[in-house]
Amino acid sequence: MRFLRFLPVALLLAAVLVAAGCGGGKKSVPTDAVAVVGDSTITKAQFNFLINGAKQQAAASKASFPKPGTSDYKTLQDKALAYLVQESELEQKGKDIGVVVTDSDVDKQIAQIKQQYFAGNEKAFQDQLKKQGFTLPLLKIYQRGNLLSDKLYKKVTSTVKVSDGDIQKYYNDNKTQYVTVASRNVRHILVSSKKQADSLEAQLKAGGDFAKLAKKYSKDTLSAVKGGKLTIEKGKTVPEFDKEAFALKTNQVSPPVHTQYGWHIIQALSAVKAAKVTPLASVKQSIESTLLSTKKSNAMNAWVNQVKKDYAKKVVYAAGYTPSATTTATTSTTG
Repeated sequence: MRFLRFLPVALLLAAVLVAAGCGGGKKSVPTDAVAVVGDSTITKAQFNFLINGAKQQAAASKASFPKPGTSDYKTLQDKALAYLVQESELEQKGKDIGVVVTDSDVDKQIAQIKQQYFAGNEKAFQDQLKKQGFTLPLLKIYQRGNLLSDKLYKKVTSTVKVSDGDIQKYYNDNKTQYVTVASRNVRHILVSSKKQADSLEAQLKAGGDFAKLAKKYSKDTLSAVKGGKLTIEKGKTVPEFDKEAFALKTNQVSPPVHTQYGWHIIQALSAVKAAKVTPLASVKQSIESTLLSTKKSNAMNAWVNQVKKDYAKKVVYAAGYTPSATTTATTSTTG
């Protein structure tokens, strides 16, 4: 059972949503820290705790874990630090717009997880943590990140709206999505030669059973097993077949029709179901939901990108911790 939105190994080994910013200035990094982010410090204890948590989860899932000194291990460290830098940036910016995640918020989230997945059973909860290579403190770290993301999203997108004009434009621009083309039920027999098609036509005129003849002779094996039956849509079959099939009266049988596939004999089994346009009123709610989701995602992405820009010169790394990709970052000697 996976009850976390983000899991340490998966998170650290994947690309981080917001890369760490470049360092700027000559701000020093304390001896017990790996980086300074604006007004906040990321400690070595925080960093090591995250790395060790990823290692524990890898062991629990019997996955390989990179060895210290390897490029893979450096990549893991870089992404762990990038995650911590990102969280620090978002926490600081969040405070500026009134978004804060408290210890009480995290505890309530943990309690909800216990109730939702384990019916409040503490032992079952702890067993699952152990199975996934988690500890409660590590779970709290990631749930804090989840809650921060949720709160920021809600705050940043709270004023995003979709107008009737937006909905109308989307409907007009995507009209083909709301059109059902004409269709009808038919059956056919497909053979290779005109001579055989003429013979089958004669048998049908003499009272032959269309379904039995289709099963016996038709090269269209998918429809043959159903007595030649299929449902066709206007414009979706080859032109010669399409023209004849939609011109027939109900129950009428066509003369042999030649297409690139061979010779067909077609019978119309139903009246033509006319093309239909779904009115805007019927799809307005779904369009609004789609547009609102897109607009909110765009607004959130723009906000996060601005956070990244704001901290582009406010991140300083301790010696030995500068991410490989952050080539222009300032590396501070500890002090």
